Amino acid sequence: MMVSQMQKVSLRVRGLLDDRSGLAAIEFAMIFPLMVVMFFGVVEVSSAISVDRKATLVARTLSDLTSQMKSVVDADIISFGEAAKAIMTPYPASPLVSSITEVYVDSATGVARVQWSKGLTIDTGGGVTIASTPPHNEGDVVVLPPALVVAKGTYVIWSEVSYKYTPAIGYVLATTGVTYSDAAFTRPRLELCVKYRASASDPLPPDCPKL
Repeated sequence: MMVSQMQKVSLRVRGLLDDRSGLAAIEFAMIFPLMVVMFFGVVEVSSAISVDRKATLVARTLSDLTSQMKSVVDADIISFGEAAKAIMTPYPASPLVSSITEVYVDSATGVARVQWSKGLTIDTGGGVTIASTPPHNEGDVVVLPPALVVAKGTYVIWSEVSYKYTPAIGYVLATTGVTYSDAAFTRPRLELCVKYRASASDPLPPDCPKL
């Protein structure tokens, strides 16, 4: 009788060990969290790469648009900011901070100095405004990248862009966000320099500034 009971228990244990009917469900339950993390990780990394590329495109666009002008006013610079906002679509544009600066490389010393500089900000409602404080002061000495070959006595349009990307899933990328930045440099195309004045009603400077 005791042997019979032991045999029954042994058969039940063996049957339980041989049962594979729920194995797939158990395996899926184990790998599902990993699949979710991988999915959102791919989405976030793809978005981060896209934002980085768009920031680079904004920098190039700002310098390129400015270099095609003979002179610019605040309204022109704001319109360039509108173009930058469109480039960042579908991502929010408010984290975008950009600036446009004209630099003159002294013909005698080769020292690069700021001639004019304007910053752009975009509020959460999408409004583009010129920053109250310029990113660089007139006359400031700046250091251009060594790889950038600039002849003495020439002007350079220098755009700078930074964008703080905050991921939707904090554990995939940095929870505080990742800041992407880039800069672009172009030469004025129509004139020796791009002259700046606040509005079209202001007198146009007769000569290119050489601060």
